[in-house]
Amino acid sequence: MNPAPFNEIADGVYCIETGLYRHGLAACYLVRSGDRLAFVDTGTSNAVPGLLGVIDALGLSPGHVDYVMPTHVHLDHAGGSGHLMAACPQARLVIHPKGAPHILDPSKLIAGAMLVYGEEGFARDFGTLLPVPEARLIRAEDGQIFDLNGRALTFIDTPGHANHHGCLLDARTCAFFTGDTFGIAYREFNTTAGPWLYAPTTPVAFDPESWLASLDKLMAHDPQAMYLTHYGRVDRPASLVDALRRSIRDLAAIALAEEGQADDQRQNRIKAGVTAHLLASARAHGVDLDDARILELLSVDTELNAQGLEVWLKRREKRTDA
Repeated sequence: MNPAPFNEIADGVYCIETGLYRHGLAACYLVRSGDRLAFVDTGTSNAVPGLLGVIDALGLSPGHVDYVMPTHVHLDHAGGSGHLMAACPQARLVIHPKGAPHILDPSKLIAGAMLVYGEEGFARDFGTLLPVPEARLIRAEDGQIFDLNGRALTFIDTPGHANHHGCLLDARTCAFFTGDTFGIAYREFNTTAGPWLYAPTTPVAFDPESWLASLDKLMAHDPQAMYLTHYGRVDRPASLVDALRRSIRDLAAIALAEEGQADDQRQNRIKAGVTAHLLASARAHGVDLDDARILELLSVDTELNAQGLEVWLKRREKRTDA
């Protein structure tokens, strides 16, 4: 079985390319402690054969996997959970309690994703989803420590990007597996100023105030690095977190400027605002790619960010009307 592209980015931490849309867009992680393994995020079901190939390339087997730990149930992070669990007979799946129902029965997750991506796009990019049996699932509590052969992985509840999002602190490297909570930092946008971070406001549970509080919660642990699903390791997070906080506030402000203007073109206006904002932010960071290439790399995120901000506005307006 051919392994997915992977490399060791810290002691016993392997960043694995999951192949969604293009190389460098989405990763997952394999943590090793002796001969015991844990996956953090899984990619889509299409990624699972490559993940199993990585285990083989390390001279181990699926029976050495103790945990599968999706940070949240969005399909680029957890879509392969059922298939991976089916292949790893000793593994337990660790998930935020609010995400557990979708792992046990992914039918609502499938229906919601089809609304976002379309039936054809869903089938092509995400494949199929399998349920995970209740007996193999652990609903993680905030602060709960999972022992991977003497290596402590601590679950931290981090709502904001999603209300079912949790990050995992690796005690050995003093770093977090952050899913989407510490933003997106595609490698193509690195400059002499370092990585360029921005917030993914993907549907359906964007909550800027909760997100900002979650960042404070992570930074209280004085992490030395963050392992992002999108994409890879970033160091000195204390020097980066303010830029991410600004991104959350700036994207929320783009949406709030449209509050009360609920016509059928609002999401298009929000998308135009998000696109212009991200392009200007990239330029301010020193990114020297041409506009067309920047927009190509951001195409998935500008669409999803706009959708998520529109959902957030509708939720706010519904509360106001109640």
